[in-house]
Amino acid sequence: MMHSMTAFAHRQETAAGLQVAWEMRSMNQRFLDVQFRLPEELRTLEHPLREKIARRVKRGKLMCALSVDLVGAHALELNRPLLLQLLAALEQVRRDAPEAHAANPIDLLRWPGMLKNISANEPLVAAATELFEQTLNALLEARAAEGEKLKPGILERLAEIDRIVGEVRELAGGLAAEMRARLHKRLVELEVDVNPYRLEQEVALLAQKADVAEELDRMALHLQDARSHLDRPGPHGRRLDFITQEMMREANTLAAKSVLPRASRITVDLKVAVEQIREQAQNIE
Repeated sequence: MMHSMTAFAHRQETAAGLQVAWEMRSMNQRFLDVQFRLPEELRTLEHPLREKIARRVKRGKLMCALSVDLVGAHALELNRPLLLQLLAALEQVRRDAPEAHAANPIDLLRWPGMLKNISANEPLVAAATELFEQTLNALLEARAAEGEKLKPGILERLAEIDRIVGEVRELAGGLAAEMRARLHKRLVELEVDVNPYRLEQEVALLAQKADVAEELDRMALHLQDARSHLDRPGPHGRRLDFITQEMMREANTLAAKSVLPRASRITVDLKVAVEQIREQAQNIE
């Protein structure tokens, strides 16, 4: 199954008199990058939760935020030992720098850990961990749903590339005759007599320089590889991105070798289709 890298999930519940909520956002990233925003009291959860993500996600930037709020009327508990330490430090500052302003009580209350409105008790840790699993499942389901929406578009572009390759191959089959006719017409306009054997040599040389059979064969192999890869279990993004790079290289070579106006126009369409797949590959895990 194909997974997109862009998704969002949010879950919340009430546990141990607290409202616990997880919010997860997933964005495009070449590698796996996980960032957490947790209450200081639950910072120890980060490492085990990071491991849970690494086992299930291979690519993308994940922003995981946990919020824990009091439910109903609960008295705030002041961290008195921390307050006394801060007051002692402020008194030392006042003696060393009498011109310093007195501390604002609100600023003291904002000091990390000053108000102990939550504590990392066992019920809260269990609830936060279980809710994390639920939110991660929802995020992965959203990534899978988005990925399945991308797959038909990619297969459609691959079919278009296949059609264009067939059209270029058909044009290449009559290239020698086309070049012979154009060269002969030019010689007639210039009123120049050329040895027929010499004319055939020139046509053969020009046809050899413009031969694209090898590029078309490689493009067909890339198409087969892309379809086969999409039918296998993921992740798909990096491999598909690599395949499109190779396809674009072949498309550029075809464009450089094009000697017929129609072939030039077709190769432009080919590069557009390949680029559209490459853009989608950057959204896939």
